[in-house]
Amino acid sequence: QLQLVESGGGLVQPGGSLRLSCEGSGSSLAYYAIGWFRQAPGKEREGVSCVNLRYRTNYVDSVKGRFTISRDNAKNMVYLEMNSLKPEDTAIYYCAAGPCDIPGRVEPRSYGYWGQGTQVTVSS
Repeated sequence: QLQLVESGGGLVQPGGSLRLSCEGSGSSLAYYAIGWFRQAPGKEREGVSCVNLRYRTNYVDSVKGRFTISRDNAKNMVYLEMNSLKPEDTAIYYCAAGPCDIPGRVEPRSYGYWGQGTQVTVSS
């Protein structure tokens, strides 16, 4: 069964950059669309971005133009490049498998095989 592990989080200054990685095991990621999500304390988990089997990508408005999702099926990896980071980007970031067909929408309720998350903190 598919397992996902996130890595790459850390503390960065506003305006900085960070690249998150999502590594799959147990199954090939080529069979799955993968989404990135984030959750801050006291807030609901929200979708950030996703990439489908045909390498099409979706982004929510708050990160569009700043974040880039990509996948490398040969390495069983999905990445999230985050640029121009803002304090409001601070959250635990998760990857998961699910549908990625509606432009601008990444719905957590439709996803499964959640990773453990990696903390991203944007602060001076």
